[in-house]
Amino acid sequence: MSKDRVMQELQRFGGAMYTPVILFAFFGLTVAISIICKNTMLLGAIADKGTVWYDFWYVVEQGAWTVFAQMPILFAIAVPIGFAKKEPGRAAMESFVIYMCFNYFISGFLSLHGAFFGVDYSQNAGAGTGLAMIANIKTLDMGMLGAIFIACVSAYLHNRFYDTEIPEWLGIFKGPAFVVAVGFAVMIPMALIFCFVWPAVQHVIEQFQFFLKTSGLVGVWCYTFSERILLPAGLHHFIYLPFIFGPAVCDGGIQAYWLQHLQDFATSAQSLSELFPEGGFALHGSSKVWGLPGAALAMYMCARPEKKKKTAALLIPATLTAVLCGITEPIEFTFLFVAPLLYAAHAVLAATLSTTLYAFGLSGNFGGGLIDCFVQNWIPLFQYHAGTYIMQIIIGIAFFFIYFFVFRFLILKNDYPTPGRTADDVEDKLFSKAEYQAKKEMEEMGLAGNKLAIQARVYLDSLGGPSNIKEVTNCATRLRVTVADPDKVGSPSKFTKAGAYGLVKNGHAIQVIIGMNVPQVRGYFDALLKGDVSALSEEPAPAAAPAAPAADKTLAMGIKACVSGKLIDMSEVPDEMFSKKMMGDGVAIEPTTDTVVAPADAEVTMVMAESNHAVGLRFTNGAELLIHIGLDTVNMQGKGFTCFVKQNDHVKAGDKLIQFDRQVIKDAGYNDIVMMAITNSAEYPQLKKAADGAVTSAESDVITF
Repeated sequence: MSKDRVMQELQRFGGAMYTPVILFAFFGLTVAISIICKNTMLLGAIADKGTVWYDFWYVVEQGAWTVFAQMPILFAIAVPIGFAKKEPGRAAMESFVIYMCFNYFISGFLSLHGAFFGVDYSQNAGAGTGLAMIANIKTLDMGMLGAIFIACVSAYLHNRFYDTEIPEWLGIFKGPAFVVAVGFAVMIPMALIFCFVWPAVQHVIEQFQFFLKTSGLVGVWCYTFSERILLPAGLHHFIYLPFIFGPAVCDGGIQAYWLQHLQDFATSAQSLSELFPEGGFALHGSSKVWGLPGAALAMYMCARPEKKKKTAALLIPATLTAVLCGITEPIEFTFLFVAPLLYAAHAVLAATLSTTLYAFGLSGNFGGGLIDCFVQNWIPLFQYHAGTYIMQIIIGIAFFFIYFFVFRFLILKNDYPTPGRTADDVEDKLFSKAEYQAKKEMEEMGLAGNKLAIQARVYLDSLGGPSNIKEVTNCATRLRVTVADPDKVGSPSKFTKAGAYGLVKNGHAIQVIIGMNVPQVRGYFDALLKGDVSALSEEPAPAAAPAAPAADKTLAMGIKACVSGKLIDMSEVPDEMFSKKMMGDGVAIEPTTDTVVAPADAEVTMVMAESNHAVGLRFTNGAELLIHIGLDTVNMQGKGFTCFVKQNDHVKAGDKLIQFDRQVIKDAGYNDIVMMAITNSAEYPQLKKAADGAVTSAESDVITF
């Protein structure tokens, strides 16, 4: 197995583990709020036991403990959802049943021969006994680690046996029943192995816990550094999950333990780091609140003066997301993408910040953003730990400036192209994890700077990967893909973040709205799909003419109708891409004639080869127009269309561009409406459109600037 394959599987594993983790933020905050609302020191007599207020929040708290009390079951059900290649819901059900069988088998072995395995099965399950209650089954205390392992085995069995063909007379055992039957048989020896092995593993975990608890500042620094530095590879889940939600340093994980004892910590004046030394491993969110704002300010201050306003518009939302919610990907992947050294500095500074705070007595649950700081720490504990929290804020502000000066120095010294420092023709944007991973793959192929190749990689991954692609075509602006499983297609935001204008889903038929560069992206997409690295090293033929010198966008001019007929607004076109103006604002014409002419003097930037159903023009004021004849007429493969121009031609107003046979289009079952979309309309706020009504080719003004 190749290194890339191993990394892919590890990243997939990390992503699958994250499936249940997304629930923890809500339930953790709810538990904390419930505890705060029962605190008489904060709220007085209203929070006394026996009041309606207390009873209400007591009930809310009991429900809020759901995911923490049943964490192994949650992981057993949720992890296969991320691993299943098909029918993830059924995979989750199978995994639950197989996990229950596994625990019942362990219970059976231990109830008969517990002493043989070195386990005192007669004692009540609880912390320190090595036993736990899982769905009323007394079994070995394996926490989420055991659940994850069995979930992975279940997911493998699901992918391997779900489609197994069995005799027709045994059809009732096909699918989930067959997977569970295989799992039932596999779990018997698996349970026996765990009865032999897990007590020894528990001993190793206890020794590991002791080492971390006694390693003090060194342990906190190494933990935080590892958690940050492994994030780009998607492997940080392996670091924080066992600590925050598993048994690495305390039973049940730091989050659950902290919330369970929050009331005790809130009424003690003893140092937090002495009350809960394990909480030093939950300070890794400190850099999100204090450090990254300093990094963002440095990037803003290093931006070119004319780009500062746009840079601020990019950085402020990303920074607020990191500070408030602890979601750092938008801002971290931006400087990681352009300057890995900045990210290495960030990892070092983040670890140093956590260690410094721990050295000054801070402990708690600071893995998220500012909301976690307030609800789970500052508000309930401020009365007895005000000095510690004030010191935390002072140290945090100091590191804000350290981040600022370190990032500013490195950006200026190495001339890193962070947002606002790019060339005029390069779009400033924040990058996603998918784009970072795509860039790393392109680097290995010698295409690190190829924006379109990176986009193609992101689109392919977001469509479910090569195995999910059945057919690929394209028209003038869209990559049209037929997928095997629509559920594997990512959200529209994954595509738009990579540069697409939008995503249209209709069952198995997917359309990625790319724009005029779609033939180039299609070329890279096909090469990636085939795994043809040699094809990737060659530049596909350009889809559009090179950009013209800067034009005067304030130049007043008018665009005539390109064909005679009835003018309607773009929003009325019966096609989602055009009606939602994914390709820009404009108008459409229900034609009464059959010849498209140039609506003004222009340069031909694109002709849709073979199909001849679309042409792109660039006007003297820099506006770019897409003329698209018909809906889905790309499928006609040029039948009924005749093109009179080619790319880079210069045409005069009224010159013939394309002739089309309306009857042939209608006989083929397609709409012959003609769209005139200004693809860069966002740059022309002065753009105005004519009112709906009859228009004459080359005579009636339909768009003015």
